[in-house]
Amino acid sequence: MMCLLSHHALMPKRYEMAQMDNLDPVPCPCGFARRAFASAENTTATLHVVDIQSDSKTHYHKKLTEIYLVLEGQGEIELDGERFPVRPMSAIMIKPGCRHRAIGKMKIINVPVPAFDPEDEWFDDENETH
Repeated sequence: MMCLLSHHALMPKRYEMAQMDNLDPVPCPCGFARRAFASAENTTATLHVVDIQSDSKTHYHKKLTEIYLVLEGQGEIELDGERFPVRPMSAIMIKPGCRHRAIGKMKIINVPVPAFDPEDEWFDDENETH
């Protein structure tokens, strides 16, 4: 009897899925983040749902671009020392080197590109260390 393998069984998966509310939150400079697609094999992008509990700590990234989408709440985003009001459906692209922080209580989607790297989180008040 001949065993036939499915074409799909031989191909690597070209997709990933995550149930965001099942992911454990981790502390971050903004509050708590649930991070999907964070694996050593994935260098493309990650997706975070971030609960900003209070004013976050100013930080920047040397390599990452981050795209924020405000889902709930309102407040301000501080970008290189300048403050802008944000509310649900406000979108912000934060490029490498931009000092940034969220001000207020909000829930956001954050898409870091390339994939989030905790080693690329920098604070001026810590002498350029993460």
